[in-house]
Amino acid sequence: MNSKKNNTQHSAKPPNGRLILGGAIFIIGFVVPVFTPLIMATSLPAGWKATIAGLMIFGIPETFMVVAIGILGKPGFAFLKEKIIGLFREVAPPDEVGIVRYRFGLVLFTIPLLIGWLLPYFNHLLPEFESYKQVINVGGDLMFISSFFVLGGDFWDKVRGLFVHRARITLDNQTPKNE
Repeated sequence: MNSKKNNTQHSAKPPNGRLILGGAIFIIGFVVPVFTPLIMATSLPAGWKATIAGLMIFGIPETFMVVAIGILGKPGFAFLKEKIIGLFREVAPPDEVGIVRYRFGLVLFTIPLLIGWLLPYFNHLLPEFESYKQVINVGGDLMFISSFFVLGGDFWDKVRGLFVHRARITLDNQTPKNE
């Protein structure tokens, strides 16, 4: 009974003002590293740029997190953390997907790999490629990343198995019903 009371206490919503301020500081802290290239593009001396960029990547996010925890308090931070994790659970891919979705995901996964592998050998045949190179690269990256969400959680396990030395795959002898 005591543990249930503690769980309720940790997920209690803090006052709106503290929640907004603490949440904003928390989010800003983790967005700051995105602006590192802007600092590197300035005309500041190299030492200044390196120091500021280093702080933007390794110091500011952690400092802002501590400040956000201080503003929110332990129960407020637990509440914010539950909300953020809840958002990621909603967009997380399901473990198993249907055969049509799986095949579509494999197409999304394979096309950017093939283009990235073949294009350097054949770009002389496509002179207009140079003017659209950035768009093609970004589009391919987005397609590749989105394929992991389309393919589902089981595919993540398959990819992870590539990096585990003693991983073994076990194939089912049964044909899926929807094939």
